[in-house]
Amino acid sequence: MSHFEAIMLALLQGLTEFLPVSSSAHLILPSEILGWPDQGLAFDVAVHVGTLLAVMIYFRKEVVTLLGAWLASIFKRQHNAESKLAWMIVISTIPACVFGLLMKDFIEMYLRSAWVIACTTIIFGLLLWWVDKHAKQTDNEYQTTWKSAVLIGLAQAAAIIPGTSRSGATMTAALYLGFTREAAARFSFLMSIPIILLAGGYLGLKLVTGTEPIDISNLSIGIAVSFISAYACIHVFLKLVTRLGMTPFVIYRLILGVGLFLFLLAK
Repeated sequence: MSHFEAIMLALLQGLTEFLPVSSSAHLILPSEILGWPDQGLAFDVAVHVGTLLAVMIYFRKEVVTLLGAWLASIFKRQHNAESKLAWMIVISTIPACVFGLLMKDFIEMYLRSAWVIACTTIIFGLLLWWVDKHAKQTDNEYQTTWKSAVLIGLAQAAAIIPGTSRSGATMTAALYLGFTREAAARFSFLMSIPIILLAGGYLGLKLVTGTEPIDISNLSIGIAVSFISAYACIHVFLKLVTRLGMTPFVIYRLILGVGLFLFLLAK
């Protein structure tokens, strides 16, 4: 993999990890369409580290507060709004962990293709549009119940299918449950921290126990570019989502999905 390819892939990861457009789809497409080599496990770990650092640093105050409240609820039996939200994030992470472990091999074997991405990009884009159009937008993330946490967690689990979009699926579920757009985005970003941490840890363990060669320069590029682009993406998205809604991302998904279908039919 060249430095240019590393920069572009890391940029794609950083920009799409937190937008409702599917980062996994954008990382698969260069190899499917442009014939680029697979980025490899080590690079996957690097861009996971970059995006994780971005979301944790951007929400550093919330992370410290929620983690402290969560630990206090366990060891000191102290409960408040922050500890409740922390537990809702934990609950919402469980379905994706279970489905990821059970379905990972099946998805890698049968669903990691451009045809699947084209279908899921359009289908879940239209679902996001419908939900955003009819959303009540009355609740914030602190009003999350265990039932809504499970539902959003199931949406996150469904996003294991390439092209679905983890953030798109979780924001769609949150909007359907009555969250405001900003609250849906904030809850989606906060619940991404444990899932990215777990996924990165799993990939890191596979890397350590495997024999894949490591290109330090490309890994450094992956971490730096994905961090910068993800941090900027989070900031801009939270500023614009309440005014623009989800329509621009739905339009992008439809254009991407239809364009991908036309490309595949023309091959």
